Amino acid sequence: MAEHHAQPNGRLALVTGGGRGIGEAVCRRLAASGFRVVVADIDGDNARKVAQSLGGGHQFRQFDVSDEAAVEAAFDAIEADLGPVAALVCVAGVLLMPGGERSLIKDTTLEDWERTFAVNARSVFLCGRAYLRRREAAPVAHGRIVTFGSVAAQLGGYRSSATYIGAKSAVLGLTKAMARESAHLGVTVNSVAPGLIDTDMLRGTVQSSGALTAAAANIPLGRIGTVDDVAGAVDYLLSEQAAYITGNVIDVNGGYRMQ
Repeated sequence: MAEHHAQPNGRLALVTGGGRGIGEAVCRRLAASGFRVVVADIDGDNARKVAQSLGGGHQFRQFDVSDEAAVEAAFDAIEADLGPVAALVCVAGVLLMPGGERSLIKDTTLEDWERTFAVNARSVFLCGRAYLRRREAAPVAHGRIVTFGSVAAQLGGYRSSATYIGAKSAVLGLTKAMARESAHLGVTVNSVAPGLIDTDMLRGTVQSSGALTAAAANIPLGRIGTVDDVAGAVDYLLSEQAAYITGNVIDVNGGYRMQ
């Protein structure tokens, strides 16, 4: 059974992209660790289903994390109704695959570039800014932000497009900047960089049978990662045990990239 890091006093965690995949797993893990979870997703039906499945005390919100006004309104409503957000986890992301293939730079449209950066990078800026503004005005104990990078940003690709790589690279730099600027508040800011994780996003990049098996053979631990592997790393970073870790990237990749 997975170890959970118990949280005192039902601290409030906001998880973007919480309606499915890794985000849903993070919501479940944090609820099990004692957080009150707000499941946020652009798909309100999925967010509602996940929140309801967590049991009493958990909420959902539907909003577009790439829209400035929507993010500010969501934070205002959440904190007015539920109290201060202690932990922000920015999972929301998108990998656009026109025609089922990753786009080369020469074939990438500006529309796809802008959309990818809006969902993957702008959203982290908007949500991180909204969180830090409110924690400056109303500090919390053990404030936490966890962003999501990717092994693709660290290796320069694999199954991901240059647009996705660029956006996730921006997140890694922004994470360090936020960590430095928020340290005086006692807020830690770290990033989780998943490798090959068994999600719809990964499976959407697979074009031939046996591709995942072949990919697993190149991973030292010999398997594709699970959403629970990633959720466990987030759970730790949000815990009091991780109080002296900030501005770091936690690789969750089975040894695929060693540093």
